Amino acid sequence: MATLTYDRLQDAVGGDAVAIRARTVLDPAGGPGDKVFPASYAVADSAKHKYAVEERLIGGRESVTVLLDSVASQANRAEMALLEGWEVGELRFPVPFVDFTVDEELADIGRITVLEAPHRVADAIFRDSLLEDTLFRLADVGRAITEATPRNANALFRFSPTALLFGMWDSTGPKGGLGSKFQRAYVSEIVGLDAKIGTKVGSRIDPLQIEREAAVAYEHADPDQRWTLDPAEAAKDKDKPKPVGKTGRPSEINHGNVAPSIDSRAGGVTISEAVQTVVISLAALRRLRFTGHDRTAELAARTAIATLGVAAIAYQHELDYDLRSRCLLVPRHAPQIELISRDGSEPDQVDLDRAGAAALVDEASAAAAAAGVGWETNEIRLEPAPKLIELVKRSRKLLAAEGPSE
Repeated sequence: MATLTYDRLQDAVGGDAVAIRARTVLDPAGGPGDKVFPASYAVADSAKHKYAVEERLIGGRESVTVLLDSVASQANRAEMALLEGWEVGELRFPVPFVDFTVDEELADIGRITVLEAPHRVADAIFRDSLLEDTLFRLADVGRAITEATPRNANALFRFSPTALLFGMWDSTGPKGGLGSKFQRAYVSEIVGLDAKIGTKVGSRIDPLQIEREAAVAYEHADPDQRWTLDPAEAAKDKDKPKPVGKTGRPSEINHGNVAPSIDSRAGGVTISEAVQTVVISLAALRRLRFTGHDRTAELAARTAIATLGVAAIAYQHELDYDLRSRCLLVPRHAPQIELISRDGSEPDQVDLDRAGAAALVDEASAAAAAAGVGWETNEIRLEPAPKLIELVKRSRKLLAAEGPSE
């Protein structure tokens, strides 16, 4: 199988191909027949289960499929894969971040990058932070990003190119809902085939054998004490001792037995196999324009974005497929990268690994810079504005006063 080179990728982005596709077949780590647990969703009480299940036509046959990881979740995992490569210095591209270590009380937050913020560089965390003592949106970089559009994507490419790969809606900026929208070019999901919905059981044996009617537990007037059996020490609600939770039973403070139960609404599934499908739309990248630059420079910029997409595929594969508790999947093979031709002919299969992906990003970065449309090489570090720091601190105090959630 041929190795994916920069020249081959540039030809594909230039018009030889309509998309890059990677399809990976996965199995439960426990082997055939082992149960996996998909993401669960809020549903009506009358629903039979909490999973996203649908019938699909796959390979000419109908299959009941269950969604194991959604497009949005997969985008986040791809971003975390790129972040891992950036943090160890293997992938070199601009990653703006907000540094919360400037405040001792918030140092545990560390830094939040555009690859972690929900709305990427358009997120309110960036909007409410300072770049060289100026609110981000009022700084030159922020203003340029605010004015960026799909037909003038220069600023986003220079300062936050992953936003052009994973998509972004600038709904928190000065233009509100009229802020620019950038189409998601990278789309991935993982589904399980031939899904059979199962059940799970639960119980807990208390070694202290505390009975449910043993006593009434009240919220303690001192939050650090959490609870008390003495009404005189209890927090008051309309001058009456306030019970813990709804009933004040020992179970409300995590004591006592939990009777064996069966859960048929979120009891996991068995599948014949799982399939991850990644599609990078080169058609979407070709719609991005870079004002003031010729076709050579525009092609170099689009190709650089595509290299970040293929790097996400390679790096995510090496981060494994541990989607959540009891949903660890194992690939049957390495990623199979295909260049999908616009004429419907057989796709070209190319080989790609982590080292090759990193080399592609470096070559693309150099080519874009040589064409006059390079991305920022200096660190883009922001600090949270005082008002954002105060908001986080007040929120933390409120949570501390409320105590642990039930």
